[in-house]
Amino acid sequence: MTMIALAQVAGGRGDPDAATRMAEEAAAAGASLICFPEQFMTGWSPEIPPGAGEPLGGPFTAAFSEIAKKNSITVVGSIIEAGRGGRPQNTAVVLGPGGDILAAYAKIHLFSPGGEDRCYTAGDRIATFTVDGTTFGLAVCYDLRFPELFRIYALAGVECVLVPAAWPCCRVRHWETLLPARALENRYYVAGVNTAGGPDGVYCGGSLAADPDGAVIARAGAGEEPLFVKLDLAAVHAAQKSLPSLSDRRSDLYLRLLSSL
Repeated sequence: MTMIALAQVAGGRGDPDAATRMAEEAAAAGASLICFPEQFMTGWSPEIPPGAGEPLGGPFTAAFSEIAKKNSITVVGSIIEAGRGGRPQNTAVVLGPGGDILAAYAKIHLFSPGGEDRCYTAGDRIATFTVDGTTFGLAVCYDLRFPELFRIYALAGVECVLVPAAWPCCRVRHWETLLPARALENRYYVAGVNTAGGPDGVYCGGSLAADPDGAVIARAGAGEEPLFVKLDLAAVHAAQKSLPSLSDRRSDLYLRLLSSL
């Protein structure tokens, strides 16, 4: 059994102290991992604030590393990553309890309706890491609308996908529908942590986790709070064994059908 914490906080503060307090609370409760929302330090925007980009190992990553070491907890943070040539990337970075970088995932599906694709470069690879014997994968916000990514994680043996997000209130019903759907169709846990508050009430939290049967097992309110989730690997393996939809896939046929379009 692995306990994780979803740190539902307001975005745009640039305040490591707020993250530290939430991490302290999570560690005291026995959580092995804490995940923060998408770009919560700067606040998500399709526009790149001047000077906001940093390389992996930059100031925000270093702050996450210190939080991880101080509390002996794995931290999933989010940065505007510069330095890969051209435009920056929207990157989730994972720091282990020793402060080292365990994984980094650049958002693959950029939110074109908001113009994110005009300012950022899309990622092109998945990221997995292990905490307390549980294998995690990463997706970011708009990625949730693309089941192909979540199926790839299932085929990679992931047992829980973490989804840091800045998902607005006006589309929260989609959030509440898609998170359990991604869990059910892949027979693993999906845990989404959303931003709270924001200008004009754009964000209203609602972080939630769904189990391998698609049942919502934890849900946050609208304000700032840590949401604790227990992950039972036996439940993942039992769900995949009882309904082996992954092994019944027709990947060879799918490729032929795609090539015929």
